[in-house]
Amino acid sequence: MCTDPTATTAASLSRRRFLANGTATVAGVAALGALPQALYGADVSEADRAAVFAPAPTTPAEALAALNEGNRRFVDNKTVAPHRDFARLREIAPKQAPFAAFLGCADSRVPIEIVFDQGFGDIFVSRIAGNIAVAEQIASLEFGTAVLGAKVLYVLGHTACGAVSATMAGTDVPGQISALYYHIRPAVRVANGNLDKAIIENVRNQAMALRDGSTVISKLVKEGKLLVVGGVYDLNTGKVTPVELGT
Repeated sequence: MCTDPTATTAASLSRRRFLANGTATVAGVAALGALPQALYGADVSEADRAAVFAPAPTTPAEALAALNEGNRRFVDNKTVAPHRDFARLREIAPKQAPFAAFLGCADSRVPIEIVFDQGFGDIFVSRIAGNIAVAEQIASLEFGTAVLGAKVLYVLGHTACGAVSATMAGTDVPGQISALYYHIRPAVRVANGNLDKAIIENVRNQAMALRDGSTVISKLVKEGKLLVVGGVYDLNTGKVTPVELGT
């Protein structure tokens, strides 16, 4: 049987392309594996690396310090991006044990794990527009603290919050959006038209509602097993500023 030289040449070219593409794919995967270090690790101190990959915090004070340090790294553009690989994914697949829980806004500009330089399994996050403490959110956060063992419960608002701004405007809105207003109006009433103040007051109100209104959460606080704190994330700088809660 005669061999078609054209077919032989085509097959040879196909094999070469396959090998070349395979080599490129392997190189690409290797490059992706190196991305976290290249993007996040260039200027990170050894102290920060050691702290991030140390055992999880065991006390509320340690947990809050870990969050504060994570946000500092984020603001300084020196994030380590810990626990964001498949090894961590497989490690926590059987069981989760987050060291902190969050009530955050649903705003797409506030990715809480990134803002605090955390990864898979580190924090338990419940998000809703206006970061309001409604029954379903409270139930989730009771689970995150009492069952999963989070040491800090953090209410995180952010600058230029649309839910707070809409509540201040008080205009008609479609659907069920206005259901948010009831929970935010107390903050708006004391803000005297100041959006920034209303955002801070709303964080304070929701945090105090969780701390004092949930028997599960208040018990953990009284036993010294949980801290309830609040903060406001700045969309322009990335910095989280603590909000002082009332007694």
